[in-house]
Order: sequence, then C-alpha cells, then structure tokens
Amino acid sequence: MFSSEQTQDDCEPVYIREKGILRCVNEAKREEQVPSYERAKPPRLFGRAFSVELCIENRAQASTHTKRKEHFVFTYNENGSLRYSAKSLFDMSLLFIANNVQYVDSLIGFPEQMAERLFRAAEAKQTFSDPVHGSRALQVFSEAYGDLVLKSLCLRNRHLIVSEKLEEVKVFHSLQCLDLFGCKLGDNHEILQHLTSEALSSLVQLYLGDNHLSNRGLQKLTAPVRVMKRGLGSLQLLDLSWNAVSEQTIGYLSCFPNLRGLDISETNMELTASLHQILRNKLGFVYSEAPLQGFCHSHCKTEGWAEQIVNQWEIHMLELSKPKKDVQPRTEALRFYGRHRFIQETLKAPPQVFDKSYSKRIQFHKPAPNNQTQSTGNKSIPTKARSQSKRKRTLDSLLEGSSDSSPPEKRVSSPSLTVEDWDLLNSY
Repeated sequence: MFSSEQTQDDCEPVYIREKGILRCVNEAKREEQVPSYERAKPPRLFGRAFSVELCIENRAQASTHTKRKEHFVFTYNENGSLRYSAKSLFDMSLLFIANNVQYVDSLIGFPEQMAERLFRAAEAKQTFSDPVHGSRALQVFSEAYGDLVLKSLCLRNRHLIVSEKLEEVKVFHSLQCLDLFGCKLGDNHEILQHLTSEALSSLVQLYLGDNHLSNRGLQKLTAPVRVMKRGLGSLQLLDLSWNAVSEQTIGYLSCFPNLRGLDISETNMELTASLHQILRNKLGFVYSEAPLQGFCHSHCKTEGWAEQIVNQWEIHMLELSKPKKDVQPRTEALRFYGRHRFIQETLKAPPQVFDKSYSKRIQFHKPAPNNQTQSTGNKSIPTKARSQSKRKRTLDSLLEGSSDSSPPEKRVSSPSLTVEDWDLLNSY
C-alpha cells in the first residue's frame, strides 16, 4: 500500500472500520514521533445520536420545488458509525397511496384499520390541504367510511369556514349532527340546498339559529322535503332560534316525521295559547318548561378522523382575518381620532354568542308514548334506545290509524302546494 516506510510515516493518519469500530492504521508509529501533549482523540465529525435522512428532488415536480423522501434513513450511532435502515414495504406503499389518494377510484371494502392509517398518512402529507385535489381526497374517504370520517360537525359562529370551505363541507356524508349557529347564512345561501340532499339524509340534529332566516328561507329549505320527500328524513332536533320566523312557518315543519324537539326562542313567535294549539295540532308538541338538553352547545362537537382538518381550517381563517400592518397612515388617523383602541378591541373580541339563559326561551318537544317511556319525564327528549326501524313502524301505524278515522282531512292536506312552492321547485 505504501511505497516505502518513510512515505508511510509522513502520511496523514489512515483510519479503517472493523466491526463498527474505527481504528487508525499508522497510529503506533505516529505516537512515537508525536509528543504526548499533542496526542488527542480524532475530532468527531458529528455529535452523538446524530441522524440524517436522505432526500432527493423529484424530477417530475422540479418546477414546484417539492421533495420526495427516500425510503432509507441513515443514523449516526453512539459508536461513531453510520447505519441505515430501510422502511418496510407496507410503509412505502402507504406513503405512495397517501401522496396519490386523489386518483383512487374507491376505498369501499378496504379494512377500516388500514384506512385510518392511510388517512393519517395523507393528513401528515397535507394532501387534504391541496387547493386542487384536497376536496377529491376527502371525498374518497367519505364515500367509503361515512361517519367514521366525520360524525358531527360544529361550525358555530364560523361563517368564514362555511363560505371559503363550502365544497369541502359538502363532501362529508353521513353527518348526524351539524351546528351552523351564527353563520349568517340568510335565505339564499347555497348550503341550504345541500341540507336537503341525499348526502345528509342521516342528519339527526340541525342547529340553524341566528342565521338571518325568514319565512321565505324556511319555505325554501323544506320545499324538497314537502314535495319530493327528499332529505332530512331522520331529523329529530331543529334549532331556529334568533331568526325572523313567524307562526306561518310551523306548517312547513310537518314534513319532518321524526322531529322530536324544536327551539324557536327569540323569534317573531310569542308564547301564546294560539301557538300552543298550533304546535299541538300540527306537530303534536308540548311546551317544555325546563331547558332541553339536546339544544345545549356541548352536545354537538366535531368528531371523526377529519377533526384536525377542521381545526386547521379554523386556524387558517383566523390568520386571514388578522388586521393588516401595511396601513400606517390610516392607523395614525385612527389613533388621532381615538378610534384605534375601539377597533382593536372589536377585532380581538371572540365571536358573539347569545346566552340563552337571559333570552326568551321557547322550546317544544314531542312527549314519548306511554309504552316507550324510559323515565325521561315530560321535560326531556326521548333517548335513542329504540332503533329507527321500530320508530318507523310506530309512526306508520299511527298514520294508518289517523287515515282510517278521518280520510277526507288526509286527502285535503296532502296536495297543499302553492304557486311559491312550484317556483321554488323550478329553481332547483
């Protein structure tokens, strides 16, 4: 290896690795020449427990400066040697599908345990945040797993998410609870049409309080249900509080056969004897003296695999709603006129939430039959102990009994379609 002994002595230290340990080849001869005070350990290139992960740039996406992680991880162990470990074939396949889940036709029949791991991997890759393919990726999971992806969705006082992420919200199928309180929807919002679609046929609780709804908006919401018998067939709780609706809209609510609770607090309806009679005759409701627990905000929370995705939406919207800092002249003017402090306090204030303990609470519920009571009392909503099939059979039997006793009234009430209803149907 060396031409002569002198060349070997003049050469720099040469190290070789044997069994994971570095050893200097010409260390014995160099120690004889180097003084003892100059002898020191060879400098360590990296610190202990140093690890490095190999990344290469994907040539197909070089223009977007995206990088794809390689399937090998190099680790610098305590002995000073580099070791690499290859990921398993399952992890490689999982990462590949997570990066391209938007191109998957369907995941129906795929095991739920593997699907959850795939969802977490796609979430870590920020696949659902992609503005082009994010909605499609959510749709693939929602069509196959339904309420596992998202069982309940709380968008209370989050009107920015409803406006900016409406297409993503529409993707979630099999929702059982949807809270849209304080979202400023109005009578012509696009999501009102989505509420009566087949995607939300399993919806049980719906909160539409403080959304600037009028009689026209509620008529438009219930038109597909009343005429085409489509959507909201499983609805049990409906919150219409803090909306400008009157007693004329109560007849529209008779299209919900499973409706058990209604909140009309702070509306244009007054708690009079006529209101009691109308709700008792058309819906079979009675007034609840105590607050119904089903209308409590804590009963509807975002639950499911996509919970963190909704939280990311909220964080992103909060960042967009922050005041800009490049308007210095306007800021100085506001400070001069004394309005700067008022505007800053308004922006930092939390969303306005109405405290129903101080409002005019008007809540009605349908009392449970004697043979189906489960010690819930007249002031609470019946629990979900019975299955939906048994409820449908009892409702059908009640409807058949009422039709036998008064068939002329049933025929008169069924074709109650006005000219406005047909105009609404034509708009769909």
